[in-house]
Amino acid sequence: MARPNHDHIHLRCLRDTYARLGCFPSYAQMAIALGFKAKNAAYKLTQRLIASGHLMRSVGGRLAPGPYFFTAEMTDKEVRASFEVESEASTIMHSQAIEHLIVTKPSQTVLLKVRGDSMVNAGIHSGDIAVVEKSNQATSGQIVVAEIDGYFTIKQFQSKSDGTAALVSRDEQNRTVTPRQTFNIIGVVKGIIRSYHPPAAGRTA
Repeated sequence: MARPNHDHIHLRCLRDTYARLGCFPSYAQMAIALGFKAKNAAYKLTQRLIASGHLMRSVGGRLAPGPYFFTAEMTDKEVRASFEVESEASTIMHSQAIEHLIVTKPSQTVLLKVRGDSMVNAGIHSGDIAVVEKSNQATSGQIVVAEIDGYFTIKQFQSKSDGTAALVSRDEQNRTVTPRQTFNIIGVVKGIIRSYHPPAAGRTA
């Protein structure tokens, strides 16, 4: 009788280990962590995960995350942010690479940390990570990272009827800034990454 395949369970453990250590353990350490009797079993596991695209070999032959290593389970249902409608939990799951939800051109994508609160009404807060696709063009209304008169900023791009460009903040002031000398679009914001920290128990907003 064939042994049941528990690679998906072992993969979860490896993801947690990599997130904690920033690297993969040795085969001997991996065998202990996964409950294998011998490190050869850990080696065979990594070979299967390499074949499935979850792991890969980097320079020097070291193990590294593959293109599917950071996939997460995603349901086919949405969760409603309201109390009026009940939502049933779905049992249908599929693997989804988190970066694929936002990134369409990996070679042209960079991550930038946001500082300041001039875009809070656009849902962008200080400390967020902006996923930026490099481009020197944008459509009016898009959020961009741009250089204006020697400094870099993240704002909403606005193309005026006279052909000139401006940047607009999205806070209580909604301030519009037009370039005096230089203006260059660096990239278009495709998404925002935020680490959510709920308020401590007993505290109210």
